[in-house]
Amino acid sequence: MADDDKPLSTLVSQGWEIVNYTVAYEAEGAMQSVLLRKQKQHKVLRFRPKTFGKGYVVKEMDV
Repeated sequence: MADDDKPLSTLVSQGWEIVNYTVAYEAEGAMQSVLLRKQKQHKVLRFRPKTFGKGYVVKEMDV
């Protein structure tokens, strides 16, 4: 998922529903977390701005 420009949009277009969204501020910047649901499956998508350069660091976790 890290190579994708818009991972959240991609997951939503695949049928995932946004359940919750949070933001936590850290030294590297704002860490944003999105809880997604599709049928009985859940995922957490976390992303923050890259320390150097443009774009985001993205981490996708199954729950």
